[in-house]
Amino acid sequence: MPTLALVDDDKNIVTSLRMFFEAEGFDVRSYYDGQSALDELLDAPPDIAVFDIKMPKMDGMELLRRLRKRVDFPVIFLTSKDEEIDEVISFNIGADDFVRKPCSNRLLLERVKAVLRRAAKSSGEVMLDNSEAIIRGRLSMDPNRYECSWAGQNIRLTVTEFLILQSLAEHPGFVKNRDQLMDAAYDEQIYVDDRTIDSHIKRLRKKFKAVDREFDAIETLYGIGYRYTQS
Repeated sequence: MPTLALVDDDKNIVTSLRMFFEAEGFDVRSYYDGQSALDELLDAPPDIAVFDIKMPKMDGMELLRRLRKRVDFPVIFLTSKDEEIDEVISFNIGADDFVRKPCSNRLLLERVKAVLRRAAKSSGEVMLDNSEAIIRGRLSMDPNRYECSWAGQNIRLTVTEFLILQSLAEHPGFVKNRDQLMDAAYDEQIYVDDRTIDSHIKRLRKKFKAVDREFDAIETLYGIGYRYTQS
């Protein structure tokens, strides 16, 4: 039974989602602001969480920023904010998906299932396959544990970031367009646009440059896509 944390100041939404997800077999934990959720989510991380952004005391973005310093479970933002910058910021701070209200419970369920499927191997709750480690110069990736390092330094990636980088690193020098990267990182039932992939690439580069300012292994081919260049 997967554990789902709901954090939203709208009690009607929380009640509706809680009843729906419990009927679908989830163990649901509910919170009505980020501050009340923070300590409990740090002490007992759920399998996945759905956060509103606009909340009293502590908004969803600040909650995610603080959580990402210590824990790394998947997080989906469910929000009425519809500015593109909000989506970009959400991915930049580590969100795994961004869903705009109003949204049907069934669609949100499919998003949750898709993110859980992407995170399943790292959760240890399903059989791991025997995928071989990927070594590309200073890059090392372990697909069985979703672990990544650069020149021996650990790089914490979300599952989505890992899958995008894995798709590029498996075939260094070959160009992957955005559609191919979407297929590698997202369930076929989930639609994301080009900007989403670009946001993930930007965040990947930022994480690697934090340990190596000269990192340039992910190359952009404008109007075409991206490729991994092995130095």
